[in-house]
Amino acid sequence: MEKAGDGRNGHAEGSSPAAGGAGAGGGCGGRVRGFLRRNGLVVLTVSGVLAGVALGAAVRGAALGPARVAYLAFPGELLLRMLRMVILPLVVCSLVSGAASLDTRSLGRLGGIALAYFLGTTLLAAGLAVALGFIVRPGAGAGALNAPGLRLPGAVRTNKETVDSFLDLVRNLFPANLVAAAFRTYATDYEILVRNTTSGNVTLEKIPVGTEIEGMNILGLVLFALVLGVALKKLGQEGEDLIRFFNSFNEATMVLVSWIMWYVPIGIMFLVGSKIVEMEDIMLLVTSLGKYIFASILGHFIHGGIILPLIYFASTRQNPYRFLLGLITPLATAFATSSSSATLPSMIKCIEENNGVDKRISRFILPIGATVNMDGAAIFQCMAAVFIAQLNNADLNAGQIFTILVTATASSVGAAGVPAGGVLTIAIILEAIGLPTNDLSLILAVDWIVDRTTTVVNVEGDALGAGILHYLNEKAKKDKEQELKEVSVEAVANSKSEGETSPLVTHKNQVSNTTSTADPESKESVL
Repeated sequence: MEKAGDGRNGHAEGSSPAAGGAGAGGGCGGRVRGFLRRNGLVVLTVSGVLAGVALGAAVRGAALGPARVAYLAFPGELLLRMLRMVILPLVVCSLVSGAASLDTRSLGRLGGIALAYFLGTTLLAAGLAVALGFIVRPGAGAGALNAPGLRLPGAVRTNKETVDSFLDLVRNLFPANLVAAAFRTYATDYEILVRNTTSGNVTLEKIPVGTEIEGMNILGLVLFALVLGVALKKLGQEGEDLIRFFNSFNEATMVLVSWIMWYVPIGIMFLVGSKIVEMEDIMLLVTSLGKYIFASILGHFIHGGIILPLIYFASTRQNPYRFLLGLITPLATAFATSSSSATLPSMIKCIEENNGVDKRISRFILPIGATVNMDGAAIFQCMAAVFIAQLNNADLNAGQIFTILVTATASSVGAAGVPAGGVLTIAIILEAIGLPTNDLSLILAVDWIVDRTTTVVNVEGDALGAGILHYLNEKAKKDKEQELKEVSVEAVANSKSEGETSPLVTHKNQVSNTTSTADPESKESVL
């Protein structure tokens, strides 16, 4: 026993550095394991992006044919299909349950703040893009744009009138068939009628005709889900069962999303790799359209890295970059998929679990933001309009600049949350300011590059908006609780000085003493 005691003393004296080293190593290893356990999905997602770049660079030299490139992109296509599969139940159920869980006053207040935030940030983004366009001048001196391989003749149909585009936006808010709205969208087409006049001249008349095109009518579904949630709230007890159904459906959908998220790193790797393999002449694009690409990405960086975080900090007095650090996985998903709608499931999951945003706020605001708030798209569209104007040596006056800002802000509301969804809305802006639309094929040639940062800024704006609304909602709750406490304290003070009770506070001893000494009339007056 004495030898053992000496050994322990010797260990404490002579071997303490080794023990400290082992303890430090164990502590460091534990911290690393804890970090990987908490952020394993983030690490895998970022690794998937890097592995996709390496895969694309390695396979690019093999000169794969279109069929083999499609096979390479197959795992990424599965990821997109799985994410799009859960969009419909996620949007409808989350909006119904979110609208039903908020009282009418809170719903109106939060909805008003969200609308002001969405419109304000989109208008700021459009103004930033126009200013950068005049500073950088991306369309000046672009001499190689007539090279073959850049222009895509006939790739974009741009014969739609501006007024019909906005009328279609309003029509899609009220779908005639909710089932069809899940996969069809209303769009105006035109028929050309040839009329012979009495003088022998032939006139062509373009008549608008309503058609249905492929694509989910997300605007109509969002509006219907919001109104249905408010109606269920108004029903009271009778609507509780249906509200619980949508809540359960929403939670089950989020479980599916959590399973899909573990496939995201694999899908992202093949999406990025196949896109790099598909590129034909990178140097031609960079040399001829490099200033446009640089100006667009610079606008996205300034808006997403400086302006939006400043708005968040000014509203909450909290670190915006710590908030964004918990959203690395959905931001990487947005970069890889170029789809705001496909990023919505992972965004809802991460913003609730990592940043602690109230479910009622996130599931109410994020689906609306994915449809309405398009800051990155506004930058992309305004920059493209200024670029095409400079390409055609057209000087934009103040009226045209104002038209660009307003039209971009309004048309970004109806922009589809799918890859290349904003290209067609550029045609609305060009038509509004009287510029030719045949140069839109140039925008399509580099859209796959710019659209990735566009989507990242879109979903970042939605997330920061949800964080601001969560902070304001929590602050309103605290202020209300503090007001009730002050009223209670004041009521207690009044009861001590005047011997009267406040209807907000119950004083059992005081009421018993008063009723024991008072006559029936005074007892009745106390009650």
